Formats: sequence, structure tokens, C-alpha cells
Amino acid sequence: MDIKQQLIAAIGQAAAKARADGIFSVENLPEIALEVPPQREFGDYATNFAMQSAKAAKKNPRVIAQAIIDRINEPWLEKALLAGPGFINFYLKADVLYQDLAGILAAGETFGQSDAGKGELIQVEFVSANPTGPLHVGHGRGAAVGSALVNLLRTAGYKVEAEFYINDAGNQMDNLAASVNARYLELMGKTVEFPEDGYHGRDIVDTAQRIIDKHGDKYLIMPEAQRLAEFKEVGLKEKLAALQEDLEQFGVTFDVWYSERTLHNSGAVKATCDQLQANGSIYEKDGALWLKSTDYGDDKDRVVIRDNGVPTYLAADIAYHRDKFSRGFNKVINIWGADHHGYICRVKAAINAMGYNADNLEVLILQMVSLYQDGQLVKMSKRTGQGVTLSELIEEVGRDAARFFFIMRSTDSQLDFDLDLAKSHTNENPVYYIQYAHARIASIFRQVAEAGITVPTDWQQVLLSVLAEQAEIDLIKKMAQFPEEVASAARERAPHRIARYAHDLASLFHTFYNQCRIIGVDEELQAARLALVTAVRSTVKQSLSILGVDAPDKM
Repeated sequence: MDIKQQLIAAIGQAAAKARADGIFSVENLPEIALEVPPQREFGDYATNFAMQSAKAAKKNPRVIAQAIIDRINEPWLEKALLAGPGFINFYLKADVLYQDLAGILAAGETFGQSDAGKGELIQVEFVSANPTGPLHVGHGRGAAVGSALVNLLRTAGYKVEAEFYINDAGNQMDNLAASVNARYLELMGKTVEFPEDGYHGRDIVDTAQRIIDKHGDKYLIMPEAQRLAEFKEVGLKEKLAALQEDLEQFGVTFDVWYSERTLHNSGAVKATCDQLQANGSIYEKDGALWLKSTDYGDDKDRVVIRDNGVPTYLAADIAYHRDKFSRGFNKVINIWGADHHGYICRVKAAINAMGYNADNLEVLILQMVSLYQDGQLVKMSKRTGQGVTLSELIEEVGRDAARFFFIMRSTDSQLDFDLDLAKSHTNENPVYYIQYAHARIASIFRQVAEAGITVPTDWQQVLLSVLAEQAEIDLIKKMAQFPEEVASAARERAPHRIARYAHDLASLFHTFYNQCRIIGVDEELQAARLALVTAVRSTVKQSLSILGVDAPDKM
């Protein structure tokens, strides 16, 4: 149990003693929450527990707070002080910090890992772009956030499966085939009308050209229906391979690639609709089948099977979520774009209709990404005149900067991506600033080696209590918060918190580096400071690893 959990337990025990002593009689007190005060003079931790308890206890919060203070007596607690209308500020003994640092050093690069998630089985589905063209920057944000969330949850002790849902059925695949067909015929000298809902990207032309390079006029004499069927498969295979290559280049991998076609081919869509119809959740009207989604909070009922017998996208999505829950996941997390916000209610309605708990589906909505360069909004690729692709962005700013910038803001915030800042090698660039902290520490150890200084092999033998400068204390305190930061960020599905944490830790390290000499000081102090920067190095590396960002030794 870390010191924060020990303190929470101590507050709970003190509250129980106060209740037993007749200070208040209420049984159901609120959950105890601790925060790190914004200013160090207010202690190491603070709680508003007394203020939260006051109404139920029918007591002045200052009376409750003082009762708790009077009943806490822990060997690691220096003092607890009443503040304001009922806050309690806690001050830990210095020894606790050195124990924390020793624990960080012992954990090494596993520091921050915990069993907070208790092995809960979670599926995270993200990106799931139509395989009809290259990924764009919006997909990039989903890819970065999704993969960082998977890393975060795993670090916090959840069992996670990452999944990509391949939309390889329906109109978009017909439109892909028709688009490739039109470009193929154009390149073969035929005059054709480009399909109204066709895909206009340069990649479609490239696909058609590759078909010609390989097969020539083979497809010209083929009946159009057969040619379209062939081009659908060729296009799907090529676009999916390109999509997978882009994601791999971006450091994003999936445990499962799930094909929508399998839902239709296996009869899962029909079986799902049959189940819903059998339990009274689907009715027939005007020849179509409708889901009674208004029974579960939707604003109107939704068609699942059209009057021509063709399933809607919703029907396939219902079958897909039925399949997800049948696989035994405790939680299912979908990361969707902002244009899907209105879709959440109908999918949750269907989940409820199937007898599952819709609260076990969590949907994170990603707001839009806007690219800026030289202060101007960038809408189109200079190379193709189309929207900027993810691969172009990576080429422009690098994988690490792209990932960090996508992750560093909350998913519900619109992201203004400054291309110039992302490429800069200045302290204003947050990812550079953090990576530079790691590189600086690596540089320190290269200097140590060049100077012939022996680095301790057993940090337990190092006297850590000589670390008394405020910059040193601040670093230890910040690192000690990391496991709880990881656990909290995982519970909140908020990888941006780790980006913020890493930046704050890097800032404290740079302050320490500028104020405290490491090499050439007293031997005990030198060893202790080497221990300190070793801990910082592993914590920074672990933070960046969760974000999918490299921790370089040289920059």
C-alpha cells in the first residue's frame, strides 16, 4: 500500500473513531479523496472530506476536521493542520520521501505498473476507418489516443484487447469498386462518367494504374458486374494493406482485425435481428423492420432492415456489439469521431434491447483536428490537393511529435495542431522538452563514465537523505505520484493526463539540473543525485512509453 492509500485508510479510521466517540452519528460518509495542494506550503496532501461530510453529519466541517486531526497518529505523518472552512492539510515526514525514492529505484522501468484494474477484461476499438483510401489526420488522433489508452490500461493492470473493425461491406465498398473501375477505364482511353459517390483521391488512380501494369486490358472484355467484383477485392486488399502500413509506421498495432463481412456471411446480422424480433424489440412497418429504440431513450425508432431486405449499418453494428459482449468483455470502449455523437444513443438502446447493460459500452468522442502552419489553417495537402494524410503528417513532423500532439489534449477538446511548433527544437515544444530531459540524463551518465566515476550498483547502499534541496524534494514528490496518476488516468480513460504529467516532471528535472550540480560534489551527495536522476530517467521513459513516444539518449 503506497503512502496515499495509507493516508486514506488513516483518515477513514480516524473518522470511525470520531463516530464511536459521538462526535457525529451518520453511517454513510463520502468517499475520501486526496489532492496534492497547488502550493507546497499547504502540505503534501489535502482533503475536503470534512466539508463533504458536514451535511449528512449535521456538524460544522471544522469540527469534523479537527476531530479527525485529533485521532490520527501515524509514524510517517509530521503533522495535520485545519485550514479554511474545513480542509485538512497533511505534511509527511521526510523519511517517507526517501522510502518512495528507494521504491522507485527498486521498481526500475516497471515503476508505475499496478494491479489497479484487477485484470478487468476490456476491449478498445479504435480507428476502424473505411478501407477506401489513406488515413487522414483525424484518423491519426484516434490512432494515437486509442493506442495510448490501451498502453495506459495495461500499465494499470487491466487486461486489454485492441481491435480494428474493418468496414468491408456495404455501399462504401461498392463505391470503391466503381471508383477504381472508372479510373481504370479512363486510363485505358475510355470515356466514362465518374460515380457521384466515388472516391476522388490520387490513390484510386494509382490503384487503377497498378492493375493495368499487371494485367493490361484483361478486364476490358470482362462483363462489368464481374469487373466490379474483381476490382472490389483488389481495391480492398490494397487499401487495407496501405492502412495497416500507415498504422504500423505510427506505432499502432491491433490484437484483432475484425471483418464486417463475417457478420453478414455467418448470418450473425440476421440472427441478431431475429433475437430482437423475438423479444419484442423489433416491429414491422411499411415493409421494413424497426428497432424500438425509443423504449430505451433514443429520440426515434430506427430501421434495421430496409423494405428491400437489405440490412442498415445499424443492423451490422448491433450484431457486432452483440458479438463483442458474447466474447466476455467486462467493458467495451469505442473511440469515435465527433460526427458519430448522435449514434451513441441508438447503439446503447440496441444493447439494452439485447439484454446487456448499455453502461458497459463506453464511447469516447474525438473532437476535430485543425492543422496550422505559419499561423494559417492548413486544409489541403500540398502534394495532392486533397486532405492531409497521416503519412504526410508523420513525414512533416515525425512520429513522436505527431503522437504526442494528438494525445496531449483531452479527447473532448478540439485540437489545434501547430506544425511549426511540433517541428521546433525548443523548450516550447512539449515533446522535445520531455525527450530532452531523458537525453540530458543519458548525457550525465556518459560524462560520469568519461570521468571514471563508479556508479553504484546497489542503490539501497546509497544515503538518499542527503537530498535536501527543494528541487530534489519536488522531483521525488512528483515521481511518487506517478502510480496513482496512471491508475487515475486509466479509470478516467484520459491518456492526456500522462502527457501532462510527463511535461511537469520534465520541468522539475530541468529546474533541478540548472540548480544542483551532480558531478564533482561530495561523494555521498553525488551518489544520491545519480540515484535521483536514475529514477527520473525510468519514470520519464515509462511515461513516454505509455504515450507510444520514444525516449532518446541523444538529441
